[in-house]
Amino acid sequence: MKNLVENLNQHFAAFTKDAAAHVENGNKAAGTRARKTSLAIEKALKDFRKKSVEASKK
Repeated sequence: MKNLVENLNQHFAAFTKDAAAHVENGNKAAGTRARKTSLAIEKALKDFRKKSVEASKK
């Protein structure tokens, strides 16, 4: 679970950096990276929710 949270923090940091570069500088490649990272964040959050629910049932 701790690894999952660390992974989410890394994804959020990468997303924030790339999204800012896209919005502020118009960097199209950064926009593509931000969208790709958002999908990874979505998957990781679903995994976190699943593991969290399992842990709360124990």
